[in-house]
Amino acid sequence: MSHVGVPRGAARKRRSLALLTTGVLTLPVLAGCSSGKEEATTSVVPQDVAPAARTQVADGGTVNWAIDAMPATLNAFQADADSATGRITGALLPTLFPLDAKGRPQLNPDYLESAKVVENEPRQVVLYRLNQQAVWSDGREIGAPDFVAQWRALSGKDSAFWTARNAGYERIEKIERGADDLEVRVTFAKPYADWRSLFSPLYPKQVTGSPDAFNDGARSTIKATAGPFRLRDVDKESGSVTLARNPRWWGSPAKLDSLVFKAVKPQDRAEALTEGRIDVADIDPAAAHRITQAARDAGNSGPPAHGPGSGTTPAAALRSWALAHGSDEDAAAEAQAARDEQARAAEAYATEQNDLRGYVVRKSLEPAYTQLALNGETGPLADDRVRRAVARALDRQQLVDTVLKPLGLPATPLGSHLALAGQPGYQDSSGALGGQDTKEAQALLADAGWTREGALKKTDGAKAGSEGDKQTDKKAESDKKAEEKKAEEKKAAEDKKAADEKAAEEKAVKADKADKKDDAAGREPAKDDGLYIVGDDNKPGEAEGAVTRVIAPAPAAAVQSVALLRQAGRLGETGTSEDAPARITAQDRQPGGAAGAYAPVGTAAPAQAPDAPRGPLGKNGKPLSLRFVLPSGPGSEPLRSVGDKIAAMLDTIGIRTEITKVSDESYFRDHVASGDYDLALYSWPATAYPATDDRPIFAKPVPATDGSLLVEQNYTRVGSDHIDQLFDQAAGELDESAATKLMKQADARIWAAAGSIPLYQRPQLVATDKKLLNVGAFGFGVPHYQDIGFKKPQAAGAPAAPRK
Repeated sequence: MSHVGVPRGAARKRRSLALLTTGVLTLPVLAGCSSGKEEATTSVVPQDVAPAARTQVADGGTVNWAIDAMPATLNAFQADADSATGRITGALLPTLFPLDAKGRPQLNPDYLESAKVVENEPRQVVLYRLNQQAVWSDGREIGAPDFVAQWRALSGKDSAFWTARNAGYERIEKIERGADDLEVRVTFAKPYADWRSLFSPLYPKQVTGSPDAFNDGARSTIKATAGPFRLRDVDKESGSVTLARNPRWWGSPAKLDSLVFKAVKPQDRAEALTEGRIDVADIDPAAAHRITQAARDAGNSGPPAHGPGSGTTPAAALRSWALAHGSDEDAAAEAQAARDEQARAAEAYATEQNDLRGYVVRKSLEPAYTQLALNGETGPLADDRVRRAVARALDRQQLVDTVLKPLGLPATPLGSHLALAGQPGYQDSSGALGGQDTKEAQALLADAGWTREGALKKTDGAKAGSEGDKQTDKKAESDKKAEEKKAEEKKAAEDKKAADEKAAEEKAVKADKADKKDDAAGREPAKDDGLYIVGDDNKPGEAEGAVTRVIAPAPAAAVQSVALLRQAGRLGETGTSEDAPARITAQDRQPGGAAGAYAPVGTAAPAQAPDAPRGPLGKNGKPLSLRFVLPSGPGSEPLRSVGDKIAAMLDTIGIRTEITKVSDESYFRDHVASGDYDLALYSWPATAYPATDDRPIFAKPVPATDGSLLVEQNYTRVGSDHIDQLFDQAAGELDESAATKLMKQADARIWAAAGSIPLYQRPQLVATDKKLLNVGAFGFGVPHYQDIGFKKPQAAGAPAAPRK
């Protein structure tokens, strides 16, 4: 059992990885482990935001922006802050060093004239020079009192403040006014390399000045703001947060009159777009595909060539028409009702597609990556050799292609836990673990004691003395009876074979006559023509030289077969088909499928790798099986697809996986965070400050007094003292190049431990109104809210009024 530390707030939520040094690889080897790909893979996928100069953006209008849910709090430093909190506060509060398109922190001139380290000895001192025009919405100047109040609230010294994190703030010794009111002088007790990460967002002292104001006062409102927008209204009943242009904003004024964040669940966003309720929304690949199809069909007349009824063949349409106009009144009524329902669905779909033509899909790569997490606390994965075997069995390129290629995005496996491609300091250190290698994976498992022989149950062995002799005599007698029985069965089988051949010949003659009769009548083939069921004959094999025709199931039958297997498994365990999570083993997803799967005659069996095991591995009679937990929600299809492929890859080296699908709501909280899994897929955002933000994610779990583990955010439960030391050294290293080198060393050790396997940078798909500018898929960068707006009309004459 593990205790989970309080998660960080949404302001800088970060990735989740882990590791465990094994002593197999020495420090000099790990420090230099690199695949040599860092130069080739550092390009950044650009933003897709319809960039435009402010002169091209119309003044006025309202943009409705979809968020997953109403934010539980507007205090970004509380544990329940989420992505909506970050999105909203980004338009309301100061961010001193926002990230640029390459994930690098850049000084924000709206708030700062300068910020730099002015002393290193005897203490590190950072001097902030504030923009003299910067004021809160109540008219008060932003100044040292705001910095002091935030430091005291987040330093961790006063437990009355319910804060999710204090990284960096605990290193501050004092904050004081500089030469004048525009200068803030921050002195650190310990050197801190990531000082640029502090005071973003910066809250007014009215929020951070007391525990009551911090804990409760900023959950649903913020007393004073200092961004291009101000908070106008929070309406929990309608699920919306409305921002209005800030009249006290000293920078470039916001182009929009108002910005409304609306709670719309991801699965409901396509419908919300067609209804015109939202203008900007993160969407899934299915919704993106519909919008792309709508744009492609814009010049076509007639109904779309996709959607309800589009897959109906001419023969099926003719059959449906015939049934609807046939003499059987009941059948005709049923067929006509089905035709009417399909017509209504097709009409509604066509209308929706027409509405979607007003949107465009902006796409880039999100500043976050998806990983395969291996829980190293207990079970087979507590052995680093098994974890490394799992990692070496994975074809990461195939997994990346599954997610990114269909979207037209660069498909390159991620090579670092601590930076994304294009960020400063990125280096592909996956060579510390090694690439896909089935033989090496099998060797690691064998070295760990997992073999095919180990999966067999052990006997008690022969008994000594006369008792052993008796057992031997009984065995001999049993063997003799078995031989006699086998001979009888063989004769019966030969007799049956002769009878079957005769019956088959007669059946073939009849079938030939029937086929000729059907062909003459122009009959459409029956659904099971050319198909047969695999596994029904229970034969151990075919005659020598015979062709094995079918292992792969045909698509429709495969789905049915898997569904039946899944249902049967649940009924066998619980007696119901409703009260258990969906489970299916990797074998059921293999090209071989399950006995009884359908496929056309002549379908060749896929070639089995010559070095692939013919059965599961095991140890002391216990098979090697891992519990793979995946989310079941409608937006999690990509994760489930990747999970199925991973399970198939592990099956080739003898590792069986039991996939358990759970609700999205409980997936992370009840399974990943609590350690109730062996394998899991989940993502964490990237960071410009890995020494600070990734430290709790890789921290070595600490035993508690009750024997459990305190894991902070290291949900793989794998860590080492040396990794912790590298993070601590980097956090205090003011030489940027030296700090980067330390992070690369840490990353190599994380790869070698195989607690977390980075797979791919997540796709970012955003639907926006075609007329909107400076908004879309921001990638690493952050929105410039004051520049977002509708495109000015270009035609001569009276200008069109902005939307809404």
